[in-house]
Amino acid sequence: MDATAAADSPTGTGEAESAAETTAERPLWRNRDFRRFFAGQFVTNAGDSLYTVAVLWLVFELSGSTVLTGIANAVLLLPWLLQILAGPVVDRLPLRPVLVGSQLLQGVVVLALPLAAATGNLSVGVIFAVVPLLTLATLLMAPMQATVVPRIVPDEQLSQANSALATVTLGLDMVFDALGGAFIAVFGATALFLFDAGTFALAALLFAGVAVSRSGGDTGADSGADQSDGRAESDTDEESILGAYVADLRDGIDALRGTVFVELVATTAVANLATGVTLAVLPAYGDALGGPAVYGALLGALGVGRLVGSLVAPYLEGVAYGRLLLVGNAAGAACWLGAVAAPSPALTVTLFGLAWVPAGASGVLTATLNQTVFPADLLGRVSTTKGTASGATLPLGSLAGGLVAELLGAATTVGLAAFGFGFTALYLAARPRLRRLPAVADADPEAFGVRVESESDGT
Repeated sequence: MDATAAADSPTGTGEAESAAETTAERPLWRNRDFRRFFAGQFVTNAGDSLYTVAVLWLVFELSGSTVLTGIANAVLLLPWLLQILAGPVVDRLPLRPVLVGSQLLQGVVVLALPLAAATGNLSVGVIFAVVPLLTLATLLMAPMQATVVPRIVPDEQLSQANSALATVTLGLDMVFDALGGAFIAVFGATALFLFDAGTFALAALLFAGVAVSRSGGDTGADSGADQSDGRAESDTDEESILGAYVADLRDGIDALRGTVFVELVATTAVANLATGVTLAVLPAYGDALGGPAVYGALLGALGVGRLVGSLVAPYLEGVAYGRLLLVGNAAGAACWLGAVAAPSPALTVTLFGLAWVPAGASGVLTATLNQTVFPADLLGRVSTTKGTASGATLPLGSLAGGLVAELLGAATTVGLAAFGFGFTALYLAARPRLRRLPAVADADPEAFGVRVESESDGT
């Protein structure tokens, strides 16, 4: 467990150790803060999925253009590109107000679309005015999980917690994509936004009940709000905001330099490029196969596949990490190609879902790996640096996908995107250092080339 469970005073060491042992022995689902954080993540990711489905379908329905759909999806994916700006902020600001505020902002902004529809003013232009505001509201959520989880969950339960959260951040929320497609087919896209606003309000209430310290992993023990506030004031007095910000980013980059994660991030960037391509043309592809219901089913299959992978991930902790990535990406590429060649929509949806099972498993294992080998007080900066470097290609892929689909058609473009997983498998096959990476259960910083000291180690 990190330092947040430490004593409030120098004389309380024994009581703190006893409390920490009790917390460590407590089953994960009896952890009140984790339950609320889990529920909040479930609800907010459901909301994200719903408005993503509705926005992309509305843009395609109003314009019939894969180029405009690709642009809209690129804007929705901008948090992946901009989250490097959020890491230092997350590491410095009190987390609960950020969690709650982001949900309330999204709930208010999303109501603009049904209002525009009710007044007869809904257009692609209005959608493009609203989407950036939704994107900015989600920006700080990208690194939030990596920072919050180690502060409310014991170290030995990190993998279980990450697997549970992956069911909503990477998997179960995508089931709402399928439900969103069916909802649109019956009631229309604008009605979906009204329900969506309610999900953000509920998420805000849930996050408001999570007790998480302002800073975790600080010097040996969390000395309380007074020290946190004093540190913040000292930082403001002694260094410029820009200087502190640049220093924080440098910490994240330095933590990754020379590690195997540099190459792994590069392969993930290629896979994300292909994913961005696919997400941009999926409305047109689903429309050709049967309409919004099929479009929602394809997105739902993607989520269910990742859900299945995230659930089995804890059972794969003993499997060599490098070998698991190689075999998983190769299998994913094969299923993806099979989905495009399938003779029926049902088989296409099934194979497309299977293609994402390895991605769901690797997502959980990678999150646990990060929290195992990197210092707790650098997790926000490390996760955003990695996320930005690998996820920046998602919006680029969406822009490229919209253009390519105009020239080659949606089905051909989706088929070409399978190369993203295929490239990762080929690269791992050609790199013995990556193929031989040990299992997550046996991971230590040295095995992955990580040689970074915590900011508190020098004290």
